[in-house]
Amino acid sequence: MNVLVVNGPNLNLLGEREPAIYGRTTLAELERAVAEHARELGQTVHFFQSNHEGAIIDELHAQRRWANAVIINPAAFTHYSYAIRDALLAINLPCAEVHLSDVDNRPEPFRKISVVRGVCVHCFMGLGVGSYLAALDAFARDARAAIPPA
Repeated sequence: MNVLVVNGPNLNLLGEREPAIYGRTTLAELERAVAEHARELGQTVHFFQSNHEGAIIDELHAQRRWANAVIINPAAFTHYSYAIRDALLAINLPCAEVHLSDVDNRPEPFRKISVVRGVCVHCFMGLGVGSYLAALDAFARDARAAIPPA
């Protein structure tokens, strides 16, 4: 299974940006942990991070034939990017929305809104890097469930 992992704005600053909320793990460390877990599951991952909405959409379009599933942390785009939502819908792949923090329980009201969740088959939040690993596990379970019994 090929899994595209997309990270949105400001996630390139992981490890230094608000560590009390997002932790001290850097994006490179997160990618290493995800790649290792994917290998254990027999999955291949491709990582992409951008602070630009259009670049994220372009990458989703470009990888739509390679990927079997998408893990996306849209970051701030979660709350208002109908363009990313439409791109996820257009590529017609199973998607998992992930967040390092528990956005549903953050104090800012706008963080409780996700415009992408409705087009995702899974959502994991508040587990730090574990949110990404849980998404990989969910896709592995989904793939096993799709195999007809012998």
